[in-house]
Amino acid sequence: MTSPPALQRIHHVAYRCRDAKQTVEWYQAVLGMTYVTAFSEDHVPSTGAYDPYMHVFLDCGGGNVLAFFELPNQPDMGRDENTPAWVQHLAFKVADEATLLEAKVHIESLGIDVLGPTWHGIFKSIYFFDPNGHRLELACDIGTPEQYAELREVAPAMLEEWSRTKTAPRHAEWLHKAPTA
Repeated sequence: MTSPPALQRIHHVAYRCRDAKQTVEWYQAVLGMTYVTAFSEDHVPSTGAYDPYMHVFLDCGGGNVLAFFELPNQPDMGRDENTPAWVQHLAFKVADEATLLEAKVHIESLGIDVLGPTWHGIFKSIYFFDPNGHRLELACDIGTPEQYAELREVAPAMLEEWSRTKTAPRHAEWLHKAPTA
């Protein structure tokens, strides 16, 4: 019997973009990412197919890399119209709530619409879209070690209940009640 591989971290996550240069500049200006490298080929290395592309890589911090492909010979970008726009997104962690609020001010100062902060029980987040239509989230953890431990403990039962009923389990009811100010 074989064992699953010992993963170390995400090497990179790749998405499509409309314009590689615009995308790199946007992520540098809006989120402070560092542009680290690019690959460009006329033929796809894994398939050999002719499909010229530019593949750019941005350092998100912590050894995480976000990459984009510009594919000028492919049909215009689209999205899965059967999936709500709020579902598919990239979430980046920030240090704390003060950093989250500073980021919101910065992003809005660039003329970008920002939703939130939104309370999620154990974290707060803001949401906005990049120039390619990808939804982004910045999140800061606000939970206690006890809350995270409780959520880890009830996760199997929650998944099992969801699998049977397709209704939201309430194993950690406190998670659904926003604090009163």
